[in-house]
Amino acid sequence: MKTIAIGLLGCGTVGVGVAKLLLENRALIQSRLGADLHLKYVADIDTTTDRGLAFDDGVFISDAFTVVEDPDIDIVVEMIGGQGIAKDLILKAMENGKHVVTANKALMASQGNTLIEKAREVNVDLAYEASVGGCMPIIKALRESLVSNHIRSMTGILNGTCNYILSRITDEGSEFAQVLAEAQAEGYAEADPTLDVEGHDAAHKLAIVTALAFGMEINLADTYTEGISKITPIDIDFARQFGYRIKLLAIAKNDNGKIEARVHPTMIPESNQLSKINGILNAIMITGDAIGDVLLCGHGAGQLPTASAVISDIVDIARNIMAGIARRIPVLSYQPEHIQRIPVMPMDELFTHYYLRLAALDKPGVLSIVSGVLGQHGISIKSVQQISRRKAGTVPIVMLTHHARELDIKNAMAEIAALDVVEDDPMVIRIEDESNHV
Repeated sequence: MKTIAIGLLGCGTVGVGVAKLLLENRALIQSRLGADLHLKYVADIDTTTDRGLAFDDGVFISDAFTVVEDPDIDIVVEMIGGQGIAKDLILKAMENGKHVVTANKALMASQGNTLIEKAREVNVDLAYEASVGGCMPIIKALRESLVSNHIRSMTGILNGTCNYILSRITDEGSEFAQVLAEAQAEGYAEADPTLDVEGHDAAHKLAIVTALAFGMEINLADTYTEGISKITPIDIDFARQFGYRIKLLAIAKNDNGKIEARVHPTMIPESNQLSKINGILNAIMITGDAIGDVLLCGHGAGQLPTASAVISDIVDIARNIMAGIARRIPVLSYQPEHIQRIPVMPMDELFTHYYLRLAALDKPGVLSIVSGVLGQHGISIKSVQQISRRKAGTVPIVMLTHHARELDIKNAMAEIAALDVVEDDPMVIRIEDESNHV
C-alpha cells in the first residue's frame, strides 16, 4: 500500500485536531483512500506542552523549515495562522514541490492571489476548504458540485462569534458588552474580539468565496466591512415588530457583471431560513441558475469540525498523488486564463431597503422635518413608527424605506444628524428581503 507523508506546521487547537484525526482515524481514512497517510512531522515552537497525543520519537519538532525542506514530505499542512511566517513556509514548501493544505483565511484573503500563482508556476496543489465555514463544504461545492451554474448570489452567516452574540441579544435582550464578555468567558470570542465583531473575519471568508463564485481574483480590499458592535436590544426589538431578525451577513451578488461584496448587520424576514440559524453555527445560501437555492449549514469553527475539513483536502490531494496528477481542479474554480479582475461595486451605488432609527426631541413637527430631508434626497418611506417610550427627553422614530441608494441614505443621515431636533447619530441597518433576491 502506498504511503503518503504529511508534515503538519502548527500544533495549536486546530493543529491538534488534525493530528488527532490522522492518528486515531488512520485505519478509517486508509480504507476510504486506499493509501496510508503517515504523519511524519508535527512542527511547533512549543514542544513541551502536552497535547494529549502520543507522537512517535522524532515526530514532534520545533523547526518548521525541516518539514518543508524534507524531500520525503508529500503534503505540508499549514495550521500556524497569520500572514508572516506562514506565508514564507507555504512558499518554501511549494518551491520544494510539496502540495499545501491551509485553513488560513486571513492569508488566503490577503495574499491568496500570490500563493495561487506560485502553485500554478510550480505545478502543485493548494487546498483551503477549512478557511471558510469550518466543516461546511462551501469551497468544494463551488469548485466541484456547482460548476454548471451561473452563481447569482451568496448570502451567509460566516462568523459564529457574531451569530452567538446576536442570538443571545435577540433571545434574552442582553446588552452587547455583557454578551461579548460572556462569549469570551466561554471561549466563543477571543480576548481581542475585533477581528470577529467588526466583521473582518467574515470579510476574509467572503472575499475568498466571491472569487470562486464569479471567476475573479480575490479582492479583500474592496469588500465592504461593518461589524455588530453598535447593534442594541432596541433595534432587535423593533426588527421583531416588523417581522425581521438581525444577522451579520456576508453578501455577494452578480448583477449583470456588477459584483457586490459586503459584510454588515442586516435585517432579514423571519421566514428566511438564515434567520433560524442561531448560536455558533455558520450557514450560507447559494443561488444558482440551475439549482435555485442551496443552504449549507454547520460548525464554522472548533477543533474537530475544522480539522475534518482539513483532512478532506489532504485526502483529495492524496488521491491526485496516487493518480500521478496535480491541479486536477483549478484552485479558484475557473481555469487560470478565465480568472478576471472584476471590480467590486462601490458601496455608495448599492440599492436596497433600510431601517432608520432616530432619537428625536419630543415636540411637534419633528417627523415632518425628518421626512422632508429624506424626500429631498429621493428617499421614500415605506412605514414609520413614533414610539412613546422616552429616553432623556427624546423619543425613537423608526422608519423603513423603499428601495434607496446608499449614497442618498448616507447624505440624508448626515443632514438629519445635524438637526437641532435630533440627538445622537441615527442608526441605519440594511434590509434584505425577497425583493433583494435573498
